[in-house]
Amino acid sequence: MRIDEQVKGAVTFLRPDGAIAQNDSKAFRTALLDAAKRSMGRCVVDATAIPFMDSAALEALLDANDELGSAGRVLKLCGLNETIRECLELTGLAGRFDIYDDGVSAARSFL
Repeated sequence: MRIDEQVKGAVTFLRPDGAIAQNDSKAFRTALLDAAKRSMGRCVVDATAIPFMDSAALEALLDANDELGSAGRVLKLCGLNETIRECLELTGLAGRFDIYDDGVSAARSFL
């Protein structure tokens, strides 16, 4: 898994490329937390290139969301495929995140 980071205005986009499983989850969590701190909570995970996430990756998302929550923010996700969307819904986690179809909508939500 590779994680590309792009800053557009005041919003940081993280775009992991590849499945996120146990071995990659720690790096994913670190990247999320670092980006959230640098961007004052204006962070979006673009999941368009993630075919699959395991439970450790979901935990990394929750950790980042909890960290943002302490500052009154919510982690924003965009570009979820059907598998990841269904996984979030089945685990009851979908409501913990702001989910958008695309990055433009996610970035505009910070206004």
